[in-house]
Amino acid sequence: MNSEALNPLGVRVTGVAVGRLGTSDVDVLRHLLAEHGVAVLPGQHVGNDEFTAFLESLGDLMFTEGETPVEGYPDLNVITNVARTTPPKSTFHVDTTYIPVPPAYTALRAVEVPRDGGQTLFSNQYRAYETLTVEDKKLVEHATVTHTVTGLDGIEGSAEHPLVLEHPVTGRTALYLTAPARCTAVSGTTADEASHLIRRLVDHSTREDNVLRHSWSPDDVVIWDNRCVMHKADHTGVTGNRVMHRGMAGDRLARPR
Repeated sequence: MNSEALNPLGVRVTGVAVGRLGTSDVDVLRHLLAEHGVAVLPGQHVGNDEFTAFLESLGDLMFTEGETPVEGYPDLNVITNVARTTPPKSTFHVDTTYIPVPPAYTALRAVEVPRDGGQTLFSNQYRAYETLTVEDKKLVEHATVTHTVTGLDGIEGSAEHPLVLEHPVTGRTALYLTAPARCTAVSGTTADEASHLIRRLVDHSTREDNVLRHSWSPDDVVIWDNRCVMHKADHTGVTGNRVMHRGMAGDRLARPR
C-alpha cells in the first residue's frame, strides 16, 4: 500500500485493491483515515459485493432510513442526478448525526462520472479547531449540540453530541459539526446564539483554504472518517450523469465520545 498526502487534508492510496484487503491493510487504512480524514483510492474495478465487503472490514454496516437503497444491496444507497429536473441540494454536513452513535466511515463508489463538474468537497475539522481563537476554543470546549434529522420524509430523530471531539484513534481534537439546519440547540446558549455560533463555526471550517475538492474519475472509491471531516457534493455545472453508490460503517475498534 502506497500513500501520498493531499492538501489541506486527505491521502491518495494506491497499490491496493479494496476487494482484497488483509487485516494489516485495514489497520493501516484506519489510521490513515484517522490522520488525514479522507482516502482516495483510484482505479478500483469493483462491484457492490467487493464494496460491501470493504466497508464490513472496517465495522458494522449502517443505513440511513429514508434513503433509496441500491437494488439487491439493502445496506447501500444510490446518489444520482439521473431523471432529476433540478440539481440536488447539498451543504457541508456529517452523515446521520441524529442518532447516538453516528457512522464512523462513509464511502462512495463511482458508478457513472459526469463529463464535467460533480466534485465532492471535504473540510479539515482538525485544522478548523486548531485555527480557532483562544476565546472560541474556550467557548466550544464543553459545549454540546443537539443534532436533528432533516430532508427525510417520515423520519424523526435527535441526538446530543459534543461540539469538540477527541478522535479515539489519533487523540487529536476536531470540531464536530453538521449542517446548520440540523444543529438545533447548543448547550448554555439561546436559540439565536446557537444559530449564530453554528453558522460562524461552519463558515470558519469550510473556508476555501481548508477544503479538499475531489474531482471524480471512473472506478474511484473514496472513503472518509466522519469524526474529523465534513463533506458536501458540488452539483453546479454538472454535465452528464452522476451516479454514486454509498455505504456507511461504524468503527468496531473505536467509537466517538
